[in-house]
Amino acid sequence: MSLIVQKFGGTSVGTTDLIRNVANRIKLYYEQGHDVVVAVSAMGKSTDALVELAARIHDRPSPREMDVLLSTGEQVTIALLAMALDSIGVPARSFTGGQVGMLTNENNSEARILDIEADRLRTALANRQVCIVAGFQGVDKNGNITTLGRGGSDTTAVALAAALKADSCEIYTDVDGVYTTDPNKVISARKISYISYEEMLELARLGAGVLHSRSVEMASRFKVKLHVRSSFNNAQGTMVVAEEDVMEKVQVRGVTLKTDESRVSVAQIPDRPGLAALLFGRLADAQVNVDVIVQSTGTDGKNTISFTVPHKDLLQTRQVVNDFIQEMGAGALDVNEHIAIVSAVGIGMRSHSGIAAVLFKALADLDINIEMISTSEIKISVVVHKDQGKKALEAVHSAFDLDKPPA
Repeated sequence: MSLIVQKFGGTSVGTTDLIRNVANRIKLYYEQGHDVVVAVSAMGKSTDALVELAARIHDRPSPREMDVLLSTGEQVTIALLAMALDSIGVPARSFTGGQVGMLTNENNSEARILDIEADRLRTALANRQVCIVAGFQGVDKNGNITTLGRGGSDTTAVALAAALKADSCEIYTDVDGVYTTDPNKVISARKISYISYEEMLELARLGAGVLHSRSVEMASRFKVKLHVRSSFNNAQGTMVVAEEDVMEKVQVRGVTLKTDESRVSVAQIPDRPGLAALLFGRLADAQVNVDVIVQSTGTDGKNTISFTVPHKDLLQTRQVVNDFIQEMGAGALDVNEHIAIVSAVGIGMRSHSGIAAVLFKALADLDINIEMISTSEIKISVVVHKDQGKKALEAVHSAFDLDKPPA
């Protein structure tokens, strides 16, 4: 039979009753003869509780000690799940990231996986044991515990599937797949059966919270087939696969709305080569994630550069830009925190013209002003006023018939 890697997030293992439910689901696979490796997150909001505990002790705890603390959340889950499986007659063994040889770099709280030894997993699988692995964590070359940052358990599961050459990787969440947009924002959103790695990666980067972009990047690189599905029912979910395996060819696969970004404009910049590179190089050095970028040149020969950044990076962005302006001896900073970014994503954009025209008309018909535009081969993003974000999302979703079943 096949080797399957499964991942269960915090909402799926939030209580002991839910952990028992997960164990029963795993048992079905085990009794069918499959080899099973499971990556799990910490229970419910336990990671938040650990962060709060640290804040009570120290206002600026060291990243190393935070990683030691936060890694304990997943260790609770793996032990309880192994116990739950044992109680229903399924042999299981729990492993921390270090015990499975999850080697990372030394970047605490945002570590990157370098390699997985996995020999202990292979031995346990050969002995017909279910392997329960702590997600979100690894160890660096010096044996220090590291954590992988946001979406770390997804990344752990995909990395395990790649290392073990698993037949599939099932990501269990509190939703039953990837939708054309957030069904909490647009009631007519529908579930997508198949989506390409590229499309999923763009949607993840643009705010679709089902999968984290790092896990999709890794799945694409190692051609790991992902199946996003609900841990609360047995319905077929969404398959994330290579572009050539996508059955439904459409112009636009999904649309997203982001409301957690600000627009930063730097005006009156001297029109000299290299200044934009200097500014964005410094923002990159400050770990600021820049999204939409627009540059314009006025009649006075001065440039205005506008770009969007997450709200959480705004303080750092202000500091970098103000230092840049002071060094140049010219410029002016303007910040607008009341924006929304609406994006349409689809591999069909490569072969269909007029996608932008449909999107722009849908917004124009509702008198929604577009403040910025950014495009790529499979994506169009527009910046609008925050108050009009949800209305713009609904309009774009409807304009591309995403509320209707595929023909």
